[in-house]
Formats: sequence, structure tokens, C-alpha cells
Amino acid sequence: MSDFNPAISFRSFVDALRADDDLVEINEPIDPNLEAAAITRLVYENDDKAPLFNNLIGMKEHGLFRILGAPNSLRSSKKERYGRLARHLGLPPTTGMREILRKMTSASTLAPIEPTVVTTGPCKENSIEGDEIDLTALPVPMIHKDDGGRYIQTYGMHVVQSPDGSWTNWSIARAMVHDKRHLVGLVIEPQHIWQIQQMWKREGRDVPWALAFGVPPAAIMASSMPIPDGVSEAGYVGAMTGSSLELVKCDTNNLLVPANSEIVFEGTLSITETATEGPFGEMHGYVFPGESHPWPVYTVNKITYRTDPILPMSACGRLTDETQTMIGALAAAEIGRLCKEAGLPVVDAFSPFESQVTWVALRIDTEKLRAMKVSPEDFRKKVGDLIFNHKAGYTIHRLVLVGDDIDVYDGKDIMWAFSTRCRPGTDELFYQDVRGFPLIPYMSHGSASPVRGGKVVSDALLPCEYTMGRTWVAADFKNSYPEDLKAKVLQKWDTLGFKKLD
Repeated sequence: MSDFNPAISFRSFVDALRADDDLVEINEPIDPNLEAAAITRLVYENDDKAPLFNNLIGMKEHGLFRILGAPNSLRSSKKERYGRLARHLGLPPTTGMREILRKMTSASTLAPIEPTVVTTGPCKENSIEGDEIDLTALPVPMIHKDDGGRYIQTYGMHVVQSPDGSWTNWSIARAMVHDKRHLVGLVIEPQHIWQIQQMWKREGRDVPWALAFGVPPAAIMASSMPIPDGVSEAGYVGAMTGSSLELVKCDTNNLLVPANSEIVFEGTLSITETATEGPFGEMHGYVFPGESHPWPVYTVNKITYRTDPILPMSACGRLTDETQTMIGALAAAEIGRLCKEAGLPVVDAFSPFESQVTWVALRIDTEKLRAMKVSPEDFRKKVGDLIFNHKAGYTIHRLVLVGDDIDVYDGKDIMWAFSTRCRPGTDELFYQDVRGFPLIPYMSHGSASPVRGGKVVSDALLPCEYTMGRTWVAADFKNSYPEDLKAKVLQKWDTLGFKKLD
């Protein structure tokens, strides 16, 4: 396996960002207590270059660690808007979102390419273990001033395996430093890490666990996807990238981790012990100061790492960061695949960034819709019943049905259709008895159950789209002017004094 493919090597991914002029290397001392995260947050809010902090205060002992902020946020260039996501998959930086999601879901129809187990790898270059470990002495970032602690795990990959060894799961779930040897973090039903923890609980044993940072970028993308229960991500990533991932065995348990990982924690996930975790500025853009909950404890028995390692960090919050670009986008991709498998006329599915990962817009092939001769009421129910009763729809609370003329990758387009074509109440179907996502503030701090309901199908297809087709023409530059006039205007646009169009 080549170590120079950005999809399968985090170091090569960083090199690709550098080659794209999408990296700012910061060599002056930076405080991991809020300063690194503050810089990263401003990067998100301005779609700026990814910051690489090469000189964190407190990193000198053991050489742990540098930080790469904003590993998967957006670029300011319209032409390379999704360049960082594309680089995660080894694609050109000009690749569009539709092609990125097609690449991500392509492996669902391919035979897995199983990983290759090697005897060693870069992640084994250095190690500390036992009483040498002091997580509180590492430059772990404090990300938001109202967080309940320092969060080392925002963009790493948990590795757990079912007791019978048939299912290895890779996933992202937040975790903060609890003390010298322990982390505490979310293990939330019905996520796969929770399912596997329950299997070990029935066995009466703690879960063998690893947490790998700076893994192959395609792997971190796959670990964000709602891949079906029982499917191991390693084979899925192999199929998607067309190459077998190289994995190496942990030293203190039998789990396999990517051999070129930057940093690997080895240990156990408790089935009984909990500690206070949170609050944390989560994916929806809120911190509720002082609010914490008991979650399971992870014990770190050994840390292995490559020389001069890099810890990727997501300073999540208001858009646009990794939670919007990855979690929402990949849930939408899986939802789109499910709809197509069920024979529904869905062309594209996407979670608009502006929804903070709570909406998915579905673009409908209205010609095929009319051929179904289905009523709007029945069609909404077909879509809602399928998605809201499936794991892929767990984090999503509003499905917006839109017509062929709407680009679901454009938040303005979705909002235009939703605002002007969906009559509140009449054109909506509400679901109050399905599993809800408790991290959304209107669930956890709202007026009803934090774990049930709060979901809706909003139909932004006008009745004519079910029967005869569109009866309107959009009043915009694309549709309101002759082609020769549009070409003339575009040709002289920047010479008139306007900002050059991408």
C-alpha cells in the first residue's frame, strides 16, 4: 500500500493540503487552552485555510503532539469549495459534493477488500505505558470556555469488536480527559459502539478498546457513516479506495488499528464505571454551561505514536465544520441510497449545512413520481416511514421533499423551495413515536420527550408536480434572460468592477 495517497495516509493528506495552498503552519507558541480552538473556530466561520499548530505549549515531553485544526471544513473558493473532503477520498480538490458522496457510498455495492495485517508500522515508532501516562500533562485542547473539560477526542476513531470477533466497528464519539489514565465520553444508544458495549456487558467483561488519531482520511469518513449493523468499516474502506488498508495489532489487546495512524490509545471501555462528562459545545452550535451527565469511562493502558505526531481537532459548533460536512452529508448519502433501494424516485439527498445536521433534502424525479400515480399524502408517508424507522435517519428530524429544479447542495435553493412551496401543517406529516436524537437542543431542552418524536416530512413539491409538471419559470439570472445576453454580461463582469466569478 502506498503511503502517498491522501485517502489512506493522514500525513499525505496534510501534504496535499500544503500543495493546495490550504494549510497555514503556525510555528509560534500556541496555548492549547482555548487559543488553538479559537483560531480554528475563526477558520470555520470564514472558510479559511486549515491551521497546523507545530509548537503547542506543553508538547515537549514525549513529543506529544501537534494539532491540525479544521481537518474537513470548507474552502472559500467556489471552485474548490469541498476540496478538503475530496482530499479525504483521494479525489481532485475541484470535485463536487455529488461526486464525493457517490464515492463514499460506492462501496455499498462492491465486495469488501479486506485489510492486510502487518507486523509493525509508523504508529509503533514511540510508546509510553502504565504509570508513564499522564493525559492531564498533554497539550489537550480546551475547545470552548464553557466546556466541562479538555476534549482530546473530537476527530479520532474508536475501535471496538464484538466478543465473537465477527464485527469490528470504527466510529467517532466525543471523549474528554477525566484524569491521568482515563477518558469519559458519549456511548449513546443506538450507535454501534453502544451496541458492542452491550454485547460485552452480557459477557460480564469490559470492552477491549483502541482510539486512533490521524487515521487514513477515508477511514475517518467511513467511521462517520451510518453503515449497516455488523458491517466492518475496514473492508468497506478497502472497497471504496480500491486498496487493502494496512492494519497492525495493538500491543495490549487483539484489536487492529491502521498502521500509519499518528497516535493510538490502547485500553478498555468500562461496562460498569461512569464519570461526569460535559458540557461540550456540540454539533448543533450550543453549550449549556454546567450541564453534565454520567457516561462510560475509558482506561488508557498504552499510547503508541509516530514521531512528531499530529492530533486532528474539530472545534465544532455553528456551521461550517466537520459535523456538518461529514456527519450530516454522510447520513444524507445513506438515506439517498435507502430511498433508491426502496424504489423511491430520489435523485439526490443532502443535509444543508444551515440546518446544523437536522434536515435532509431529497430531490425527487417528478416524472417518475407522476408515473407512480401516488397522492402527496401517501408519498410523504412512504418516505417518512422508511427513513425515520432506520438508523440512517436517527440524527435527522426534518425531511424536505423538493423538485427537479432544486439543487439540494445549495442551501439557498432548499430554503427557497421550503419557504414558498411547503404550506405549514397541510403539506407536512409529523412523526411523534419514532426515536429522536437527544443532542438537538429542542429535544434535550425542549417541551416534550427528549428521545421520541419531533420529526416531520415537509413536502415542498407543489400539487402540480404530482400531476402535470411545473407550471412556473424561476425569476432569476439563469431563467429570465436570453443566452446571448447572459454570456455578454458574464464576459465583462469583472471589467465592470465586480469581484471575479469562480
